[in-house]
Amino acid sequence: VQLQASGGGLVQAGGSLRLSCAASGRSFSTYVMAWFRRAPGKDRESVAGISATGGVTYYAESVKGRFTISRDDAKNTVYLQMNSLKVEDTADYYCAARKAMIRTDPEFYNYWGQGTLVTVSS
Repeated sequence: VQLQASGGGLVQAGGSLRLSCAASGRSFSTYVMAWFRRAPGKDRESVAGISATGGVTYYAESVKGRFTISRDDAKNTVYLQMNSLKVEDTADYYCAARKAMIRTDPEFYNYWGQGTLVTVSS
């Protein structure tokens, strides 16, 4: 599966953005999808994940209550709605896919999109 992330940009603190990750290839609905981010000078970290059925989601504590992950299998797309953005959310955001369970360790993900940059200004 090939992934294409989009939707990043510059936003003021407190604002919102929605990231999209479009997948090509077959069987999108069988993949766990996830978002990771890498801030300048920091390691890549898990942000959110959604199971293949959409019935299970995971959020990092730092984004819980502010970010929402969702998927539209008819459009082969996963979304990350980001509200109440903070300066510390500034990072390159990556979508990723794997089979089986949601995992927070990026090493378990086989497929990656290119990053989309989110910059939150104060």
